[in-house]
Amino acid sequence: MKSNPVVHFEIYVSDMARAIAFYETVLGATLERMQNPTPELEMDMWVFPMDRDAGMTSYGAGGMLVKMDGFSPGSGGTLVYFGCDDCAVQAARAADSGGSIFQEKTSIGEYGFCALARDTEGNLIGFHSMK
Repeated sequence: MKSNPVVHFEIYVSDMARAIAFYETVLGATLERMQNPTPELEMDMWVFPMDRDAGMTSYGAGGMLVKMDGFSPGSGGTLVYFGCDDCAVQAARAADSGGSIFQEKTSIGEYGFCALARDTEGNLIGFHSMK
């Protein structure tokens, strides 16, 4: 197994425009629409920025927001952590962008800090930083 086995994630949403606005504001990134690879399923997909030239060999995982019948947002599913310089900044942005802080910035010892927030769709997401 590679040192970072996570290669992709999907965050399910019910209101794509609202979710895009939330994540672009909180992460300071621009999401890009992805063409549906399976036309028999109706899906709306927006990809987070990633280094496509690295051939999936650099740190981090690619992922996207997905709106699709049968897949609902909310708590109880997978928890995705986004890397950042100071997780308190992104947690505050989440609260200011229509989400809410679930757990303030917390020390995890030698592994840095983390904070948890709910996005506008009700998903629990995490932020990780070393300072």
